[in-house]
Parts: sequence; structure tokens; C-alpha cells
Amino acid sequence: MEKVQIGIKNFEEYRQFLDKDVEIELDYYIQLMKGKKIAMVNSTAYGGGVSEILHSLVPLARDMGIDIDWWVIKGAEEFYYVTKAFHNCLQGQEGELSDWAKKILVYYNEMNAEAMADWDYDIVVIHDPQPAPLINYRHPHDKAKWVWRCHIDTSTPNQEYWDFLYQFISKYDSCIFTMRDFANEGDVLNKLIIIPPSIDPLSNKNTEIGIEEAKSIITKFGVDIHRPLISQISRFDPWKDPLGVIDVYKIVKKEYPSVQLSLVGSMATDDPEGWEYLYRTLRRAGEDYDIDIVTNFNGVSNREVNAFQTASQVILQKSIREGFGLTVAEGMWKRRPVVGGNTGGIKLQIDDEINGYLVNTVEECAERVLSLLRNPGLGEQMGEDGREKVRKNFLLTSHILKYLKLFEELLS
Repeated sequence: MEKVQIGIKNFEEYRQFLDKDVEIELDYYIQLMKGKKIAMVNSTAYGGGVSEILHSLVPLARDMGIDIDWWVIKGAEEFYYVTKAFHNCLQGQEGELSDWAKKILVYYNEMNAEAMADWDYDIVVIHDPQPAPLINYRHPHDKAKWVWRCHIDTSTPNQEYWDFLYQFISKYDSCIFTMRDFANEGDVLNKLIIIPPSIDPLSNKNTEIGIEEAKSIITKFGVDIHRPLISQISRFDPWKDPLGVIDVYKIVKKEYPSVQLSLVGSMATDDPEGWEYLYRTLRRAGEDYDIDIVTNFNGVSNREVNAFQTASQVILQKSIREGFGLTVAEGMWKRRPVVGGNTGGIKLQIDDEINGYLVNTVEECAERVLSLLRNPGLGEQMGEDGREKVRKNFLLTSHILKYLKLFEELLS
């Protein structure tokens, strides 16, 4: 396990997004947490929504005066294959949990636990299944409160995988889920808390850029800025349904021939399955040069993602299962209409027909995209409503406030 080196944030720059009552409450809880030490632990420092949040949350919390560190567990390829299977099966995918997989998960957690020997934290937050067994190796004199933060939908899990993981998470002092519906109601979890994820409004991905600058950036990836663009930004993963997105585009294309599609993804270090699904997506796209498929290996970073979202007429997040879907909040923050799968945390963000659309099928998704392309004024109004929804509910400052409230309650 190693500590992640983080950047610098300035809390004063974020006050502009806060309502006065929220600002007062946040300052109050910051003072209550003075002198307390917090550790965040996850499986990767790059790629995926959890690491993206922590790259902003940890330095901003530090600038607020919170003593907080971020640790990442280490693992070999076999560990990430096993944990990816846990991720999928906890969301309901079929499959048998082998004794080998159990041993791999436990072995790497035991190995990483050596770094905890000198810890003196008051709060330890463990993110997702990968490092969940670490709690078995806490120091005998450890007085910290341990919190398990689950970012995925475990409401209908593969029971074999869930039962194995439950022996660890049942030991935590508190468990955080994105939605109450994500928790397996049949199990007893200590102090179940609901905290949705958040976006950083001042990160390179979300700070406002002009439309002309955005267009200039995406032209480098072959996009024709003189024609309408729909885009989906996400991992290449079966739950994100990039193949279904291409099917949506093909339907839209028949009635709106000028449309283009961009699929923009990041290949995460803890997702070996991602490459296989990227290749499947490329095969589905075939030789249609109006489909643009790019990743961080093509030079896409946060600034480029910002540009694709800013320059799109419609943003998709056609997930089949979804923990939250940060890209939904990102698109809404940029005042763009978002069409999302009617699932998981996407339903927390999109109020159907008010600030976007929720869809269940390829055909329904295509119909909604066509209505937005034909009626730009509708998209603009949805975009304004979406930005306000994000400001009040899904910005980084609100996320930190919810954490601090939980920490103070656990410690008191």
C-alpha cells in the first residue's frame, strides 16, 4: 500500500457555489473535526470515478483544515481480474466464486495490511470490494472507526460473492451507499448512510470553457464541428452499454444523417476487462467514420473530456446498471441535455422530462435523442435546470459536508 501524492485546492474558490446556510454548516463541521485524522483507501489512483473524486476531495478537504490522507492498495494482474469479477458479480452477473479467487483477494489484502502497522487515524474509509478485507488486519490497539464506502449497486448480487464479502463488511462501524436501494436489505449493516458521489466544478474536466475552444479541441480527434454531435463518456464496460449506444446512433442516423457519435473512455489500471470490451466496441462501429472512439491512450485527458461534453448537442449515459454515473452530473453541469439509462444513481440525477430523459431501450433512447436534435430550445432549458440540480446536490463541497457529519457522529 502506498500514499498518493495529491495536488492543491483552494477552498475559498469553492464558496461561490454554496448557499449561505450550507456554507455556515460546512464551516461548523470543519471546526468539529480539527485534530482528527482520516484515511481514504481504494484500489487505484488513476481511472474510474472513485479515484477522480479523491483527486479533488482529498486536497480540498486538506485546504479546509482536515487532516486527511489517501492510500492505494497494490496488486498484481491476478488480483485485478478477481476484483473485477467481484465488481460485476456484486451487480448481479452470474458466475461461481472459486477458492482460488477467495485466496487471491485475501492474500493481497493481507500483504497490503503491513503498511497499516504505524497508522494512527481516527477514521478509515475503505472504498468498494477490493480493499474490504483490510479490516481483518487492523492493529489490535486500533481505535479508529472504519467505514465501508460502496459505489456499486449490490441490491441483487450474485449471492455467493456477496456472502463472502459480507463477512468483512459486517465488521465496519458504518456503511455508505449511493442509494438506499443499492444495499442488500436482507443483511444487517452497521449504520447505513446514503451519500451520493460528486463532481469538482473547478477541475479541468468541469471548469467552464468557451464553445469555440471546445470545438477547436475536438477537431483534433476527427470531429466535424459543423455537424451535430452526440457523445458518451465512460469506461468500455458491458454495464455502460457502448454497443447499445452505437445502435442508438444508427437509428438516429437514418432520420438525421448529419449526426456524429463520439465514445470517449478512460482505460483504468484496475479494469483488465476494459480492453476486451473496447475491441468489441470497435468491431461494432466498423468502418463508419462518423463514429469516433477515443481513449486516454489517444491523448484524451480531463480537458478533452470537458470539450467533448461542452460541444455535444446531446450527451448519453446509456448504462444498464450504474452506481452513480459521474458523467451525467458533468454533462448537466455544462448545461447539456443528458439522456440516461433508467437505472441506479442516474435516476437520482435526471428528473425525467425536466432536466433530461430516462430511457429503458435502444429505441426509446433514439427517440429522445431525435427530439432534442430537432428542438434545440428544449435542450437548452433542460441544460439550465440540470446545472442547478447539480449545484444544489452533487458538488464536491456537499459531498465533504456529508462525510464530516458522519465522521463527527461516529467519533462522538
